[in-house]
Amino acid sequence: MVREHGQSQRISGALTAEAVSVYLRENPDFLIRHAYLIQHLTPPMLRRGSNILDLQYYMVDRLQTEVGRMRDQQRELIAASRANLNNQGRIHAAILFLLDAQSFEQLIQTITTDLAVLLDLDVACLIVESGNHDLPGTETSGVRVVKAGSIDGWLGRREVVLAGQVYGDPSIFGGAAGLVRSEALIRLHISADAPPGMLAFGSREPDLFQQGHGTELISFLARVVERCIRSWLDLPA
Repeated sequence: MVREHGQSQRISGALTAEAVSVYLRENPDFLIRHAYLIQHLTPPMLRRGSNILDLQYYMVDRLQTEVGRMRDQQRELIAASRANLNNQGRIHAAILFLLDAQSFEQLIQTITTDLAVLLDLDVACLIVESGNHDLPGTETSGVRVVKAGSIDGWLGRREVVLAGQVYGDPSIFGGAAGLVRSEALIRLHISADAPPGMLAFGSREPDLFQQGHGTELISFLARVVERCIRSWLDLPA
């Protein structure tokens, strides 16, 4: 008779060690499905120099491996959370600088100079296309003017492009292109009366920006830049 969860089941034929061994090999998850039986088993002790399998040692080793894996996952999660909070703080500080600009010229300087420092980057660029609706103030130092269609050429239909392991494009980053090994390109919708625009961030760290990374924070920053430019130039949305 074999008792299982208070119920008795009769096993026909002789129950041998070999039969149990065969059954367990064919049902490796047996103890998972019947975990209560563990307390009734006596695992063999470790005997160095013998061929006896130490089930207790095996089970402890397996648990230690699982705990180690979970600790590694925990460390990665904590590191990611800290990095996200750090990035969030940098974006908030950058937005405050944008809002504190006392003139359009100071706003452009904040975008093209201060943002790189605040976001711990190597270069930040504001790019607008030339066309029928030129953006007032594009003669301001720091604004890069490119030919019509260039931004769609870089972004396609996407709003944000993140890329790592790249070489900076001089038509985007100018003389600082040689420093750029990863980049973030963010489309700007400044106004219906303004040409297409783009923010470009570059870093010498080849993995700082990568496809698959979150874009919520830098997208929000771009929305603030749009509103600041519209406000200073008195443009419609």
